[in-house]
Amino acid sequence: MTGISKMRPSPDARRLLDRQSCELVVTDVTTGKTTVIYDTQELIEAPNWTQDGNWLVYNADGRLFRISPDGSDGPHRINTDPVENLNNDHVLAPDGKNVFLSANDGHLYVVPLTGGTPKKLSNVQDSSRKYRYYLHGVSPDGLTLTYVAYEKHGDSNMMRIATMPAAGGTESYLTDGSCPVDGPEYSPDGKWLYFNGEQAATRPGHAQIFRMRPDGSGVEQLTHDPRVNWFPHLAPDNARMVYISFPEGTLGHPADKAVILRLADPDGKNMRDLDTFNGGQGTINVPSWAPDSNRLAYVRYPLAPS
Repeated sequence: MTGISKMRPSPDARRLLDRQSCELVVTDVTTGKTTVIYDTQELIEAPNWTQDGNWLVYNADGRLFRISPDGSDGPHRINTDPVENLNNDHVLAPDGKNVFLSANDGHLYVVPLTGGTPKKLSNVQDSSRKYRYYLHGVSPDGLTLTYVAYEKHGDSNMMRIATMPAAGGTESYLTDGSCPVDGPEYSPDGKWLYFNGEQAATRPGHAQIFRMRPDGSGVEQLTHDPRVNWFPHLAPDNARMVYISFPEGTLGHPADKAVILRLADPDGKNMRDLDTFNGGQGTINVPSWAPDSNRLAYVRYPLAPS
């Protein structure tokens, strides 16, 4: 527990609106069958699938939980004490044994998927930088993490895509901070990093989907439309990606927007809509494909009529 202070969920954390619920959804993208496997009045976010296909892992109230993909078993808490102020950027290790975590103290941790005491992986930065690590991906060999490095300089923010050894170590920066970027994630074959960014934006917030080589070279823009596109996730078989599309003019990735989940080829072609609903922040922040590459988990946030 060295170097880890007790962290509890913030009283200022996001809460559901009146008349709002959360639906944890599993969709078969081949057949189109969609099943709500868990419906709750508690805020849940960011499901991802264990390597054996037996569990979905999600974030709620700064903690992690697991539930079976049919909703029949769980939810069960995954102990991460004393780090209990997690954000929704958690990524499962390729070996199926550990989960990498982002916490609201700005640092990265690793803990056994069965629960245990988290180990801090990120470095202590000069406090003047107001540096924060936002985790999004791990390389297929499990050796490298990719994250968004956030710094605040006066009234301006800088976001860069970065990598660091999964065992801890020195950071490497792949983008220069000249525009907002988010959601970096390795392709299953390890040849690409997918992300959303505003490199091509002609107005603030107009993020599109991009990919680049893991060394930061060969940047390619994959979506070109008026909507605001975030969080690309590649299926384990590398045959397609899913991403969340916000309404035109959206800034960032807020909650409670009329979002669309879209499927496309890994190069952005053959795009089609998968689902339309009230959602956004928390819906699909993390990799959420099943190991079979046919099923997808995400969260909808419906509002009941007044």
